[in-house]
Amino acid sequence: MRLLFVVGLLLYFLPSILGRQKPNAGAIFACNLLLGWTIYGWIVSLIWALSAEAPYQVNVPQAWLCANCRAALRRLDQFCPTCGNRVNWYPG
Repeated sequence: MRLLFVVGLLLYFLPSILGRQKPNAGAIFACNLLLGWTIYGWIVSLIWALSAEAPYQVNVPQAWLCANCRAALRRLDQFCPTCGNRVNWYPG
């Protein structure tokens, strides 16, 4: 009887066990704990735990480029170091 209880408990919390390494593991556990008794809540928790995470994207600002030769510029440059073109930081 005790073995059946332990197996049932492990099966009930299977989504939480599988999703424990995810960044949103607490939310998966809460969904599993509170809604796992419904079949739909358990399935949602399981799918959430097994789903792939979206790749983390870093937004890197585009380098400032010379309008004439497309060379990279530093923010304090007044003239392009490659072609000598005057840098217009505020086109308008």
